[in-house]
Amino acid sequence: MMGAEFVMLSLAPLLIGALAAIACALPGNFLLLRRQALIGDAISHVVLPGIVVAFLLSGRVAAVPMMLGAGAAALVSVVLIEVIRRLGRIEPGAAMGVVFTAMFAGGVLLLEQSAASGVHLDVQHALYGNLESLIWLDGYGWGALLDPQALRGLPPELMRMGVVTLAVALFTGLLWRALVISTFDEGFARTLGLPVRVLSLALVAVAAMAAVAAFDAVGSIIVIAMFICPPAAARLMTDRMGGQVAWSLGFAVISAVLGYVLAGYGPLWLGYRSAVSAAGMIATVTGVLLALAAVFGPRRRGAAGTVTAQGSSVTR
Repeated sequence: MMGAEFVMLSLAPLLIGALAAIACALPGNFLLLRRQALIGDAISHVVLPGIVVAFLLSGRVAAVPMMLGAGAAALVSVVLIEVIRRLGRIEPGAAMGVVFTAMFAGGVLLLEQSAASGVHLDVQHALYGNLESLIWLDGYGWGALLDPQALRGLPPELMRMGVVTLAVALFTGLLWRALVISTFDEGFARTLGLPVRVLSLALVAVAAMAAVAAFDAVGSIIVIAMFICPPAAARLMTDRMGGQVAWSLGFAVISAVLGYVLAGYGPLWLGYRSAVSAAGMIATVTGVLLALAAVFGPRRRGAAGTVTAQGSSVTR
């Protein structure tokens, strides 16, 4: 009975949360080292007006219109950040702060004043997602994993996150050498003939795709946390780029699984009758892991130098 309940109520949310964490953590490693970690934060905020506009135009809450609207909003935000940075001559972080705050506020206003607030698309959904509601009604037990009829009843968010995570992993794997070189030394990358600007735009586009796919299922809180916390914690554990990515994926999966379990069962263990937000608990776990890495990680004081492409350390 417990196995059947787990498969029906928890398996799909756990898988979706883990896939969303992996999809965000992979590009997050490169964005962190490029000092562009806030791009993930910005994207997770700016997709909201695109999603609302897509709903108003299509009249329904469906994956394809929402993805197109969110993707368009993400691209608009990237252009606005670049325009503000160049015309206003301010640092990228300030430009990102202006854009994602304004667009998220505009999205909230659109959401509250439109018919979208009458469906499950509301401000709470935008922040926390709907991870707890992504249950597998046809998951009668572990045998359902081999039942084609039951598999068709899986939440569509699972397939969406699986495809996006695979695409992000393929992008990272196929362009690994070029991404690493351009991240650590743009000048050297240009001498090798690598299209540095194209790589940078492609990385941002992949990050936007991951954020958009994860937004509907897990909300903006987890997206922000997964772009920044696992890569930051991983950087405190090793001075090898490959090792950093591996550590970040481990931290991301642990955060998603442990956070979901603690959200559901933690309050019960403490004597409370109701669960807490899975998104909030997952984000909290990522923060705790980062704090532990900062206190106990081998590179916590920077004595081991800086991360390098070849894995050797450079003493400061």
